[in-house]
Amino acid sequence: MPEQVDVVIVGAGFSGLYAAYRMRELGLSVAGFERGADVGGVWYWNRYPGARCDVESVDYSYSFDKDLEQEWDWSEKYATQPEILRYVEHVAQRHDLRRHFTFGTSVVSAELDEERLRWTVRTDGGQVVEARYVLFGVGCLSSTHLPEIEGIADFAGASYHTGEWPHEGVDLSGLRVGVVGTGSSGIQSIPEIAAQAAQLTVFQRSANYSIPAGNKPLSDEDRAAQKAEYAERRRLARLSGGGSPHMAHPLKTLEASPEERRAAFEERWELGGVLYSKTFPDQLTDRAANDEARRFWEEKVRAEIADPAVAEQLIPADHPIGTKRIVTDDGYFATYNRDHVHLVNLRGNPVERVEAAGIRLSDGTLVELDVIVYATGFDAMTGSLDRISVTGRGGRTLKEAWAAGPRTYLGLGVDGFPNLFNLAGPGSPSVLANMILCGEQHTDWIAGLLGQLREGGYAGVEARADAVDAWVEECRERAEGTLMTAANSWYLGANIPGKPRVFMPFVGGFGVYGDIIEKVAASGYQGFELLSG
Repeated sequence: MPEQVDVVIVGAGFSGLYAAYRMRELGLSVAGFERGADVGGVWYWNRYPGARCDVESVDYSYSFDKDLEQEWDWSEKYATQPEILRYVEHVAQRHDLRRHFTFGTSVVSAELDEERLRWTVRTDGGQVVEARYVLFGVGCLSSTHLPEIEGIADFAGASYHTGEWPHEGVDLSGLRVGVVGTGSSGIQSIPEIAAQAAQLTVFQRSANYSIPAGNKPLSDEDRAAQKAEYAERRRLARLSGGGSPHMAHPLKTLEASPEERRAAFEERWELGGVLYSKTFPDQLTDRAANDEARRFWEEKVRAEIADPAVAEQLIPADHPIGTKRIVTDDGYFATYNRDHVHLVNLRGNPVERVEAAGIRLSDGTLVELDVIVYATGFDAMTGSLDRISVTGRGGRTLKEAWAAGPRTYLGLGVDGFPNLFNLAGPGSPSVLANMILCGEQHTDWIAGLLGQLREGGYAGVEARADAVDAWVEECRERAEGTLMTAANSWYLGANIPGKPRVFMPFVGGFGVYGDIIEKVAASGYQGFELLSG
């Protein structure tokens, strides 16, 4: 007989842990599963050198526990992976959340019993659990991607993926290291690796925009000021586009004088990181406005790189600034001024194959290496769900339903899959915003819905097909009204061969999205069908 619970939660990252907390508050029984050995999600796995959040520490934190906001002390403006993981572990301990999860266990399938509206969930450890509701908190950047390169298994040295970095760390001292990829994990790790390696070769397919974090230790005075204004920071964050309290300039880019424009860009540059893409409200919708931001960025970066020929290769020419997530770095561009650091531009000289001794390029050059680091990212947004066989009405799988791209209503419901919810994934602001606040927003909304179902004596809820169709179209139209679709980004699945080219997040902003889902709830959950037992 399968174990009977109200809710199964998959994943013990920030969203999954908060979901366990809220479901327990509702008086629902919970069975959670996490493939890692402990809590943390993306911050449990991503231990590569230089791993750091691109949202300020004070904002990249839970908002539900006001005492925790006042008690926890962040050490830096932008926290590193170890500190973020310590924070997650502290929250799990503080609220006794680990008891709801079985660790070191992956969910392999979830199958709907249509008549009873119950889900049977199976794990790789042989557990079978039956639940009314299933909440997926599997993360958008959790399914690592290794490129298909001939001979990749033939390399005689050590190979690592940044998303599956050994927990004991890696000593690269005195070694010849190759880093493949210059996305976020590559750009963050390269300065750290360069500080250890005897020789570092960076294999770049696509140049990326990155901005110095402007990181600094936080003083007692800094922390006291942040804690005093926490309520206002949270209020502004919930109104914002990205889930942090920094608002765009009140004027459009070209409405501001050149002096005002430069001052605004300078302010965001000093703030550091991804928020530069939101300096002006039209920066991601108007090409001329975007060009102003790009030119300022380029001026700053060229000044960092000693060799103009190297600078030319490191400056993107194939997409507007901000249409791929801007990376937050610590000395990335200056790293190329070091004599032992070399850049290979794969656009002009692609990888032909990996050999026992290193990487062979198409021009015949063999780059001899002791270690290869694959900073090649993730099958983003949908990859973690694709690993699980989710079967809904009529025996149709979620993978089949999403074959042409993810289809959701509000990012929350999928027609044909009643009582199943995905936290902070496709169809919601997700990776375009502060993921912790996104997870809280989704979980609180779901908790409200489940409370209504219980009060009304309903057995479940399902998104209507017409509501899904309309939301998919709205998300598409909003994305096409911006410059975001001009880049071959992982937002579109462009890094995964054969994946449908669909812009997966909701691009309208965190605050706008929050208004939309609250209006749906206030309307009696328009677009959803409340199902009788």
